[in-house]
Amino acid sequence: MAGRVFDFGEDTQTKTNDSSSEKKNISSKKGGRGLKGSAPSLNMIYSDDRTVDAGRPILTLNDKDGVFEHHLTGIFMDPAKAFAFDSADPEEKAYISGIDSRFVEFVKWLGINRISVRLTGENREGVFCVYKIRELESGPSGKLSGQDGFLQYMIARLLSGDAVRDTETEEEDADDDSMKLTSLQSITDFLDCAGRTFPVNIRSWARRNLAVAKSEEVSQEERRHAQRALSMMMNIQWRRSLFPPIDPVKARAILDEELYGMEKVKQRIIETIIQINRTGRLPAYGLLLIGPAGTGKSQIAYAVARILGLPWAGLDMSSVHDPEQLTGSSRIYANAKPGSIMEAFSRAGQSDLVFIINELDKADSESVSGNPADALLTLLDNLGYTDNYMECMIPTTGVYPVATANDKSRISEPLLTRFAVIELPDYTAEEKKEIFLRFALPKVLKRMELTEDECRVSSDGADQVVEHFKNVSGVRDLEQAAEHLAAHALYLIETTGVKSVVYDGDTVRELLQ
Repeated sequence: MAGRVFDFGEDTQTKTNDSSSEKKNISSKKGGRGLKGSAPSLNMIYSDDRTVDAGRPILTLNDKDGVFEHHLTGIFMDPAKAFAFDSADPEEKAYISGIDSRFVEFVKWLGINRISVRLTGENREGVFCVYKIRELESGPSGKLSGQDGFLQYMIARLLSGDAVRDTETEEEDADDDSMKLTSLQSITDFLDCAGRTFPVNIRSWARRNLAVAKSEEVSQEERRHAQRALSMMMNIQWRRSLFPPIDPVKARAILDEELYGMEKVKQRIIETIIQINRTGRLPAYGLLLIGPAGTGKSQIAYAVARILGLPWAGLDMSSVHDPEQLTGSSRIYANAKPGSIMEAFSRAGQSDLVFIINELDKADSESVSGNPADALLTLLDNLGYTDNYMECMIPTTGVYPVATANDKSRISEPLLTRFAVIELPDYTAEEKKEIFLRFALPKVLKRMELTEDECRVSSDGADQVVEHFKNVSGVRDLEQAAEHLAAHALYLIETTGVKSVVYDGDTVRELLQ
């Protein structure tokens, strides 16, 4: 949620009316060598902003005299002594007066490990607003450390999370977005700094697996599995699964881009997902699109992901022959690995996603291990999903399943009851003709860099294309026919020097024979 974090024109004891931020005053630890005055009340900021600047900083330092410049170099103090910033320059020592709640553990970690940093900020009415923290090499050189990439990755992950509330308790005590957490040290540091951005059960799970990964009392294989599981889990951004409302007009425009005609189908899709506008949460039922091959089911699934503004991950059930492929295998096996569902979370990189299940009716129901599709039931119930390899319950409230199928009769009744079933009819001959002339042919001409004047298909030519594929469902063959005609036109233009080729019914019939 975007919104104002600091109101520099009001007393910090007063609550702001902005719904995106809440403030709570808590006492900062007193003391601190070389610090001026007593420790001020620490203004804790609960914000969901994804970006920072001088008006929405990471933290603020007490600077009533306005002596701080654009950059400060030093270290954060050990929080056991004072919640403050220390520097070799006595004029650059100051208490922290305010901090984004997401960064509390991060700043403590920097202080405990005495990591040299450079702060970038701006003075605003007695406080220095810090909006950038960079790691420096130890010493006065001011040169950036090689570990700064990890620090920026950690900051980006913290900003992508929601505000950390004081009511969230733990079960136990204790600039490079492409970077992945793989080493035990990076996982340990990240868990120390950003652990509170994870669900409580995943936090506890991570600590247990970290202990296994570091233990000398277990086998090397067990340590390897624990580290692999940790790396996969830590690289997923876990969100609270509250979704902004969708715009029905924009949603309809996206569906119109992907699907010609089928007005009732589009209406039903929007009616299903528009529940978000009132609840802020995904609908209780996913979408199951049933229809002949080539009618646009997969395109609709991708369009739903665009409407919701979520990444998507796909699963082809026709290639799944054992439930273990979905649920993962136990770590007792040397070649154990996570299941396809867990890997989908990993590919998406976050817990909110559209899970596209293609060919739901093609799952191998004759498998001796049971129908693999039935393993999807716990995912579809949105009560949490447990992967055998991860050995942890994964929250699924942010997962919206969209499945496709050709034959409804081959899907079990328990699965059907967990979807809003939408049946797509095949296109009529007139609809296929329009799709060929308005979509398939222009798409192919653009891909081959031909103009509409160079390759033209008459009305009776289009009729002949549709007639040729009258016994084939869907519209995939129409694009293949367009490809055939365009390639033939390009050949004639290049070899005979003609400027334009027109295809009528007789010409099309001869070419497609």
